[in-house]
Amino acid sequence: MATLHTVAPPTAQTVRGIDVENRFFVGMSLFLLATVLVGFAKSYFLAGLVRAPLPNKLIHLHALLFSSWILLLIAQATFISVNRFDLHKQFGLFGFGLACGMTIVGAMAATDSLRRIKMVGSIDMRTFYAVPLFDILVFAVLVFFAYYWRHDPSTHKRLILIASITIVDAAAGRDPLTRITTLPYLNNVFTQLYTVLLAGFDLWYLKRIHRATLVAGLFSIVMLLLAIPIGSTAPWIAFADWMLKIARTIKG
Repeated sequence: MATLHTVAPPTAQTVRGIDVENRFFVGMSLFLLATVLVGFAKSYFLAGLVRAPLPNKLIHLHALLFSSWILLLIAQATFISVNRFDLHKQFGLFGFGLACGMTIVGAMAATDSLRRIKMVGSIDMRTFYAVPLFDILVFAVLVFFAYYWRHDPSTHKRLILIASITIVDAAAGRDPLTRITTLPYLNNVFTQLYTVLLAGFDLWYLKRIHRATLVAGLFSIVMLLLAIPIGSTAPWIAFADWMLKIARTIKG
């Protein structure tokens, strides 16, 4: 005999729980926006955006795309919070295309910096070149898997958030945030504290760290910590020299 299974309507407690999670992700997206605004205030936002004295048009395009991603992140989190899943889905397709463009332009901008800059502090630019490329790689990988897991909201939103945290690393390396990031144990890992905050939320909300938070967070942090050591190796320096030669040839 067949039996009829019914789905019970969500309880008030369940709805409140979902609402809390949605608000957290909106808050985190606003937190990332604040980090970007503070980090790039002097060099870009307060300098007049399109009138900002950036090196070339490529860097302006880079700034436009990456800033648009953070704004889209806020919009997408807000759409979910107000139950506009239709808009979230529509803008999600745009977001995936934007991410593809960011990956290409991000790599191009990093290579352009390799051509223009010799040293970043006490680090050879050929070594430091690994940092933005690793950031872009992590971002691209996490966005790809976020798209793959788009039908699993809890996994999808965590992968997107951690991908976004990774690219905000650039803002943390600029004044006035360098007053924090140059402190012992915080150099190059400041923004990853946001991932720790996400893990803390998981522990409070889910009573465990979500698998996506754990795997994506560790992937992002390990790649960040490996960037300079790998960038210091002879094979990487040879690769950077090859890319530098190509960049100079294209620039003419």
